[in-house]
Amino acid sequence: MCSDTVKKESVWEYPRPPRLEPSARLVRVIFADRVIAQTQRAFRILETSHPPTYYIPPEDVNREFLVPSTLHTFCEFKGQANYLSLKVDDRNSENAGWYYANPAAAFAAIRNYISFYASRVDICFVDGERVQAQPGDFYGGWITSDIEGPFKGNPDTKTW
Repeated sequence: MCSDTVKKESVWEYPRPPRLEPSARLVRVIFADRVIAQTQRAFRILETSHPPTYYIPPEDVNREFLVPSTLHTFCEFKGQANYLSLKVDDRNSENAGWYYANPAAAFAAIRNYISFYASRVDICFVDGERVQAQPGDFYGGWITSDIEGPFKGNPDTKTW
């Protein structure tokens, strides 16, 4: 008997500090019926307990819909993140994406690459599969059927 079971990636096998790796998967971000980003040249960041976060080259993002935000956060591994909001016609999404203008040396490859919260846009896809947003309002991981948790992000996971 043959099995068509595909081995899933467990987020508990991802490293800490996180690992950066290129991805040739087709990544798409949709907001207000517009393609905000589309690429097969993304990077994924893989970190223990988190679904992958996809970073998209700036030239593969429709930048006319991006509005700089005053929000900044700090990641102990990547450095200071700068945020971007989306504005398409009469729709807005505050702090929908972020990027690192001057990332730490280990993450230099994603300098100015943009990542989007799946929860703050209408739809995200990886190879045509609709993404589920990582729980919570801080982390930006994208959950697909080939990733398994449990995932950090819900209020009861703050001490993980």
